[in-house]
Amino acid sequence: MRFRVDPRDVPPEVAARRLGVTAERFAAMLPSLIARGFPRPDPDTGNLDLTAIDRWCDARHPHLFGAGVAIQARDSSTVAQDRIAAMRRGGAA
Repeated sequence: MRFRVDPRDVPPEVAARRLGVTAERFAAMLPSLIARGFPRPDPDTGNLDLTAIDRWCDARHPHLFGAGVAIQARDSSTVAQDRIAAMRRGGAA
């Protein structure tokens, strides 16, 4: 007998589809997403946790999904430094 197993951790391409963007767009957005509290990829597999992604998405709308999860604001000096570094690398911030 075989059982269907839906993996919880998925490759970045699948995480990108979960967010409705291409793999290339997701890769470009990932540093900014992580800065906003998005779950980091597993250091060994490079995969991302779909449940954590869903919870992160829910946290963007606490008025709909409860106030128990909230996104914390970043320090503005860190944001500015990251954007300047990205511009120097020729990337978007």
